[in-house]
Amino acid sequence: MFGLHRTKPETTEDPFLTAFRGSFTSLMQWPHLDSFWNAVRERANAGWYVYCIGESVPSKPLTREQVEKFIYEVDALLRRDHDEDYCGIVYTDSKTDPTFIKIFDPNNLGVSCGSSKNPPLPGWTMTLIPPSPLESKRPLPEGRRRWWRGLWA
Repeated sequence: MFGLHRTKPETTEDPFLTAFRGSFTSLMQWPHLDSFWNAVRERANAGWYVYCIGESVPSKPLTREQVEKFIYEVDALLRRDHDEDYCGIVYTDSKTDPTFIKIFDPNNLGVSCGSSKNPPLPGWTMTLIPPSPLESKRPLPEGRRRWWRGLWA
């Protein structure tokens, strides 16, 4: 049986899921988040996709104006609903040149740092990679659904 060998079937990993599982760092302090949002605003035309977990996956990136509106509105929501002296619920692949951002919903934190066997999914992702669907075991609360849809109405 010479010449016969088995090879692994080729698999193509989803770029979004690969990046989603990558290394992230937290923006622990509110002033750090302010600086970070400024870095994202500087790249508002870069082709950001914003995905609300539990809603449909976006098919196209946001415009500069939509990016700026999302940053303004999600920042206000985080500061209102995460009544802490620290932030710690926004994670990014790079604080200075981000391509992937995970924003955890203050009303569904669980253990977002990953030390849990089943950490919650973020509430929103902001990425330069077209997103793939993420299935949450927790349905999107109606209040968050209204907030999300109201952004784009």
